Formats: sequence, structure tokens, C-alpha cells
Amino acid sequence: MNVEKLFEEPGLKQITVWARGVLENKEARDVVVALTEAAAKEGKYVQAWENYVDLPDRIYVPVRAYGKIGEQPLESKYVYENEVPDIVALTEETLVKGNPILQGVKPGSVLVVNTKRSPQEIAKFIKDFGNLQTLVTIDASGLGSAVITLSGAEGATDASGIGGGMSAPLAAAIVKATNIVSFENLLSIVKNKEAAEFGFERAQVVDVKTLQIAG
Repeated sequence: MNVEKLFEEPGLKQITVWARGVLENKEARDVVVALTEAAAKEGKYVQAWENYVDLPDRIYVPVRAYGKIGEQPLESKYVYENEVPDIVALTEETLVKGNPILQGVKPGSVLVVNTKRSPQEIAKFIKDFGNLQTLVTIDASGLGSAVITLSGAEGATDASGIGGGMSAPLAAAIVKATNIVSFENLLSIVKNKEAAEFGFERAQVVDVKTLQIAG
């Protein structure tokens, strides 16, 4: 048996969002929840969760949230880390340094970074693009602040709503770059709809090959 192909599922898309504990872990969670709930409206099979080995109660510690969207029932629903993500998003730019953000990414993968910098500037901090195909930047923090709350943690109902902060424009930038769900369905889920609309409009989407040639 080829273990690497054990959970190879045609049509499955995996999303990993990196954040800073306490300050931004809700934003990471909201990105994957917003995208998966939008996908569920389209009849797709979905899963969203946080990494159980991370420590979101510690400030600034890197934490992750995950999402899966599939055309078929998810065979890998009990695999609690996305080992081969298609989409990686960062809730703030410094996470690009010193963290294995692109580890295992599939060919044709997409990286979305919350930053005021251009894709060209962010690319300078990436030592190995690997399988990355597309780099996206969006000033999500300029469109919405981080929501700090324990609501929604550990599977509880999130009384603060989904996508009320910077997660809305960050999720919108992902949709612009990937079309993983319809933008209209995303808008129906997120609380901060105006920020999502601006995020979709202002996201800078660049082919990595052009960055490497320019560099």
C-alpha cells in the first residue's frame, strides 16, 4: 500500500491558514469557516477545524486553522492536519519568515498574505517557492481589525459572528485568486460584507514565475 496515496481524493481542496495565537486565531478560524460554509451552500462536502497541537492561548505563537472542500464525501476527515495544502493564507506578514508555511504544498498552490506590501516585496522573504504558483497580497488589516474572543473556541457557537474582522477580506482574496467558491456565497456568510468586497477588488494576484524572472 502506498501510504502517500492513502487519502488522495480527486477534487479535494485543502486550505491552511496561519495566524498568531490569541490575537488572530479567531481570524484564521473565520477564514476556513467562511469558505467551507460558502462551499456547503454549493452542495460540496466540507470540514473546518483548528490544529489541536497548536497553543492559541499563547500570544504571538504561530497557530493554524484548516479547511477541506471536496466534491465527494471526505475520506480524510480524521486526518487532523493538511499535509498537502492547495491554499495557504497568513493573517499577518511576519509569518512568512521562520515558519514552514509552504511545506508540502501541491503543484499550482496559492499563498495569500495579509500585508500592505506588494507581492514583489513579499517574494523577497520566500527562500523556496517550491510548488507555489500564485502569490496574493491584500491589506486585510486596513479593511477590518482582528476580533479577539473565546466565542467559537473548542467547537462552541460563535456569538461574535463569522467574518466580522480582517478574515472577510482575506477570504475574499482567496476566492479572487482561486474561485474555490462563488463570491456571492462567501458574501452571504461573512459579517463584514463591505470589507469582503474591498478585499476582492484590491487583492493583488501575481504568477510566481513572473516574480522569479523579475528577481
